[in-house]
This record gives sequence, C-alpha cells and structure tokens, in this order.
Amino acid sequence: MTQWLRAVGNWLDARLSLRASLGPLMSHPVPKAVAGPKGWFYVFGSASMTLLLIQIITGIGLALVYVPTADKAYESLLFLNYEQPLGWFLRSLHYYAGSGMVVLVLAHMTQVFLHGAYKYPRELTWVVGVFLFLFTLGMFFSGQILRWDPDAYWGLAVGGSMAGRVPVLGPWLVELLLGGPVIGGAALSRFFALHVFVIPALLLIFLAIHLWLVINKGVSAPPVPGATVNPKTYDAEYHQELKTGVPFVGEAMRKDIFFSALAVIVVVVLAAVLGPKGPTAPPDPILGGANPRPEWPFLWLFGLLSLSPPGAETFIILVFPIILILVLFLVPFLSNRGERAPSRRPIAVLAVVVIYTVFTALTYQGATSPWSPQMSAWSGEPVPEDIVRRSTPRALQGAVVFQNKDCRNCHALEGRGGQRGPDLTGVGARLTSAQLIEQVSNGTPGGGNMPAYGKQISPHEMTALVDFLESLRPPGRPKAGAAALMPGKQQR
Repeated sequence: MTQWLRAVGNWLDARLSLRASLGPLMSHPVPKAVAGPKGWFYVFGSASMTLLLIQIITGIGLALVYVPTADKAYESLLFLNYEQPLGWFLRSLHYYAGSGMVVLVLAHMTQVFLHGAYKYPRELTWVVGVFLFLFTLGMFFSGQILRWDPDAYWGLAVGGSMAGRVPVLGPWLVELLLGGPVIGGAALSRFFALHVFVIPALLLIFLAIHLWLVINKGVSAPPVPGATVNPKTYDAEYHQELKTGVPFVGEAMRKDIFFSALAVIVVVVLAAVLGPKGPTAPPDPILGGANPRPEWPFLWLFGLLSLSPPGAETFIILVFPIILILVLFLVPFLSNRGERAPSRRPIAVLAVVVIYTVFTALTYQGATSPWSPQMSAWSGEPVPEDIVRRSTPRALQGAVVFQNKDCRNCHALEGRGGQRGPDLTGVGARLTSAQLIEQVSNGTPGGGNMPAYGKQISPHEMTALVDFLESLRPPGRPKAGAAALMPGKQQR
C-alpha cells in the first residue's frame, strides 16, 4: 500500500510539480525565535484560516437547504433547526466558527500592532489584513440578514440608513443595496449573493495576497527592546537573521496546528451546547421588532447610538466608522520605523487598552439597553395624569392603544419617555387628523426611525389613537389646520 501511494504521489508530482511549487513555501525559513516560546504569539492567523475553512464547508452544506426567497427563507431555517438531521448543529457550527474567526482576526491584528510587525517592510501586509478584517465583518453582517427575522430587518434598516446618508449618491446606494425602495425579497437575494459569492471571493483573493506578502516579506521576529526598525538597514539585518532561522515546517507549524485544533474544539463544544442562532421570530417587513439587536461585533455601535442625541446619528452612522477604518489603514504609514517592543511603546499599549475598554463598555451598553437611551422609556410609563383628565372617552381608548403598541419606547409625553422620536405632547397642534393617519400608517417617508403601523392597527384603534393624538396640544390651542406641516417635513 505504501509503495502504491508513493507511486500515485510521484505520478501527480510529475504532472503538477507540487514539490517544486509548494515545497519552498512550506520550508521557507522563519526567525529562530518564532519556533520558541514566543512563537505562541504567531498562531492566531493560522487558526483564523482554519475557522474560515469550517465556514466554507458548513456554508456549502447550508446552501443546499436554505431557500433565499422572502417567503421561504424563514421556513427553511426552521427546517434546518428541527427537521433536517444535524441541521441545527451545522447552523450552529457555521455561526460560532464565524464568531471565532472575528475574535481571532482581532487578536491577530492586536498582536501585530503591539509587536510593531506592521512597520517597514510590511505596511502592505497590514493594509491587506485590514481588508480581510472588513470582509470578515461583512460576512457576519450579511449572515445576520439571511436569518430573515426582526433583527435582520433592523440590520437592513441601519445599512440602508448608512447608505442613504451618503451625499449625492445616497439614493443610488440604497437602490443598489436593497434592490428597491423597501426591504423585501430583492434585498434578501442581494445579501445572499454577497454572503455566498461576492464577499467570500474577495476574502479568498485578499487572503492569497496576504499569504504571498507574508512569505515574500517574511515573518517578523519577536520584538526586542532597543532593536529598532530602520528602512535603510532592515532588509540586510533581516536577511542575516534568517541565516540562523528554522523552516516553518517544524516547531512553528506544530504550534499553529495545536492552537488551530484547540480553536476547532472550542467552536464544536459551543455549537453543541448553545445551539444555532435564531431565527428569533417570523419576518415582518411592516414592524421591525420591539427591541431588536445587531450581532455582537456591532453592538458597540448600537450602544453608542442609544446614548447619543438624534442630531449625532448621521456622524455616528456614516462618518465615525469611516474615520476608524481610515485610521486602521494609516497605522503603518504614521509609524513605520523605530521601536517595536511594547515595553518601549507605551502610547501604543495605552491605545489598545483604551480602545478595548471603550468598545467593551459600549458593547455591554448595546447588549443590555433598549434602543431608547432612557431605561424608563418603555410603554409601562403611564400617560401623564393631566392628559388623562382632559381626554374624552374615545381619546382614552386611543391612549390605551398608544401604550399597547409601545409608542412610549420612542416618543415622550411631557418630556418623559423615549427619545428616538419627537415629544408628542403638542402633536395635535402640528398635524391634522389626515396627516396623523398618514404618519402612523406609513411611518417615516423614505424609511427612517418610525415603522409603518398600517397593518398593525385596526380601523377602530386608528380612530381612537388619532383622537388621542389630536388631544395632545396646549390648553386653548386649536387642532392643526390646513397650514400644518406635512409628515415629510417632520423629524420623525
């Protein structure tokens, strides 16, 4: 059998030249210190690629069952969860491998930053790595959309909001992202294509470039205090260091294999114990959900928005992430020489500590707080007593509808309640009954914060609710007349 396998291997090598092409890649030298105890700092990249392989394999299996249409996507996920043998485990493994990949890529980037491994001549290696990190987040975001539940609608609403706020190109980008003016089957089809074809293809292409750069420019040696990077002398110094280096196939590779295997075990255990992620509820394009949540890598943005005034939304959603991404790209160009050891770079260490502390706090805020920045902003907050006293019987029925539909989550009365929408204390003096019906039925024009409740409220409830809203005006002020602003002019 051994002779037969050797003969088959020789036959393939004679035609594919595997030894000549892959042999030098596997045996390329690395600094001797990488094979020592400090080599454990270098295992995160290989483990990330291992989890990416699991993502690809499980993703192929899921694609055989998942139906990317608006009327079948949710049912196909339920079929995987409850009817397809081990379908739940396949979904769970796919999700936790993706989560683990985000964690390991972050750990890899942090290690590279703290060790100054992005400095000359590896600036481009870092830049390509930032692209890989963004593609990984893109896979996570698009995967959430494919669950096609209320959280998916929230994610699409935020994505559409970010695209729509781009100057000049906003409407075109929304059309490109959603496939139309509303969230529907076209948007699901586009995100399925992104998740299954476009982003994985870009990720694999940039991964190949990243690996080629790693091999071509070498693996940076563990930093030593006092050993600085000078672009004029570094190449010669590194070439001299590799003369005493060791092949990658050896102790360095064994560390990678061990840590990758450990990562796989952790993912498998989490998948088996915790089960698949969602879907949380049937999809409903009319009402996105009472308290949706993004995936955990984006909870920090959710928490930041929950703490911020409405006037800062455009900056936080559109400008702030771009600034963070640009800073990541500029890191190797702002500091591509000098000390690499963390003990000699206190500002870099402090930056990592501060960034992770802030993002952890915002993530906790996003995971525990409602969308409104006030914890008392829920519908349990009673209607102010003076409003109740001057309300007619039908207006009181409308107040009950106002409470039961969770309107207080986003709207305040006399300053008490949610802050995502405007205070409705004087809305009866601003909007006519027809305008109120239009606003409640269709939500914010162009797709904004307020969802459409037209199919969530019966005609009787709508009449009572509008009667209640019309009564919300200062004493002595008449109802809004024909000169009132149209809903499109209101900040909703």
